[in-house]
Amino acid sequence: MVDILDRIAAYKREDVAQRRSKTTLTELDSQVEAAGPTRGFMRALIEGKPPQSLSLIAEIKKASPSKGLIRGDFDPAFLAQCYQTGGASCLSILTDNPSFLGHESHFQSARSAVTLPCIRKEFLVDTWQVTESRALGADAILVIMAMIDDALAADLIDAAHDYGMDALVEVHDADEMDRALHLKSKLIGINNRNLRDFNVDLQTTEILANRVSPDHVLVSESGIFTPFDVQRLTATGATAMLVGESLMRQGDVTEATKNLLALT
Repeated sequence: MVDILDRIAAYKREDVAQRRSKTTLTELDSQVEAAGPTRGFMRALIEGKPPQSLSLIAEIKKASPSKGLIRGDFDPAFLAQCYQTGGASCLSILTDNPSFLGHESHFQSARSAVTLPCIRKEFLVDTWQVTESRALGADAILVIMAMIDDALAADLIDAAHDYGMDALVEVHDADEMDRALHLKSKLIGINNRNLRDFNVDLQTTEILANRVSPDHVLVSESGIFTPFDVQRLTATGATAMLVGESLMRQGDVTEATKNLLALT
């Protein structure tokens, strides 16, 4: 049976081929020049970390393959402002479609509404997408080790760094962590959700975090709902957390963000 990552990778390759036929690298490079400087994604996570808690990457996500539609009244710019007011250090914005009902316009609307650094949450299978991400204004990209080989991961990271972007390298198990630690990015994300079967367990971060040296910045992703979860993950030595669904489902997103960060 073809799992979700294999299916996404297949349609991403087709999507990139179509995009490349319509937009040249020269055209993208001109858009990169107009995008302005990056905002310092990893730096914001380090500087935004409270002494006894985690800095927050707040995610803007309309839907997911496992949960379906997450938020009907979906306004990326408004949500971005709520997250910024609530105390988030950075934003993560989904652009994948159809699995997450994302769009490049969601990213642009959200980023233009705030001053926070933003990561483009996209499934990258080609370095062309890195240039496209910077042209959209991205301050960081996502590199999912479960989807690609080490050579492509290294190329994606090099391309990101060339544009002044950070690269969040996402892992889910010990093998992926060991592969990630041989790459140049110092920003490592541990996804508590297994993207192949969608099971979530915060213990994933607790088990894998001890493999990460102090010179890396560690982000725990998925399955984070309460201040107790935040305390639990803070004990692992993580710097930041990425939270989407639990905040996106709230009526008052600003207040929910403050509550998660224990700011109220």
